[in-house]
Formats: sequence, C-alpha cells, structure tokens
Amino acid sequence: MALHEQHDQLLTVAQAADYLGTGERFIRRLIAQRRITYVKLGKYVRLQRSTLDEYIAAGRVGSDG
Repeated sequence: MALHEQHDQLLTVAQAADYLGTGERFIRRLIAQRRITYVKLGKYVRLQRSTLDEYIAAGRVGSDG
C-alpha cells in the first residue's frame, strides 16, 4: 500500500456526491454497477478521495488544438 493511500480520506456517499458535484443517486449507481471501487465498513459504504480523482481523470477529454 502506498503512503498516500494510508492517509487517503474516506468519504460518505453524500460527501462524494458533493465532491463530484452530482447527486447521491449517481454515486450509488456507480457503486451498484461496480464502475467505481469502494470500501465497506460494516454496513457503511465509503469512497476514497483518490478513487474519485481517478474517476475524474479517466473521464477527462483532451482538446485537439
């Protein structure tokens, strides 16, 4: 495990939705479709901030200019 992963902030679904500027439903759909990795803590679901950053980077479209 890399050093940054040890201190990576765990976000709730609501916090992840705020971070991405989306609704909670969108985050829950990503989880249900296994399009994003998550952490289960008992019955609670948490998402690492770095995972959300990777999701953003994967969807980034470059310019052709």
